Amino acid sequence: MNAGLTTDMLQNWVDAAPYHRLLGIKALSLDTEAGEVVLQIPFRPDLQRSDDQPEIHGGVTAGLIDIAGDYALAVVIGRPTPTINMRIDYLRMARDCALTATARVIKAGRNIGFVDVAVTDDNGRTVAIGRCNYATRVD
Repeated sequence: MNAGLTTDMLQNWVDAAPYHRLLGIKALSLDTEAGEVVLQIPFRPDLQRSDDQPEIHGGVTAGLIDIAGDYALAVVIGRPTPTINMRIDYLRMARDCALTATARVIKAGRNIGFVDVAVTDDNGRTVAIGRCNYATRVD
């Protein structure tokens, strides 16, 4: 575990990737003991799926799920890891709102890590859930 890891340190990890900066991801909290992180993408019109609809593109939601899952596992094992697989269920449209992902490690195995992620809107309604698998083995 990385007991000394702070939210500012997590934000530095997030900011090290150009795609994460492009999305504007903010680290809101982390709990190294629980293997949990909370990340958020503030709403911007350029994240919409069309100019005349306020719905956020599903790819933005998918990216947030993958990134939050990766960092939840990273706070447990000490480093980001490559994604093996992920499954997403979209439950409702996210409209004109920030997206907040809460990711929690289910298992950090020697070869594979499993993380569950829930994405909510500004009203706390779940808009998507995901399960992600990451390669934890170091060759």
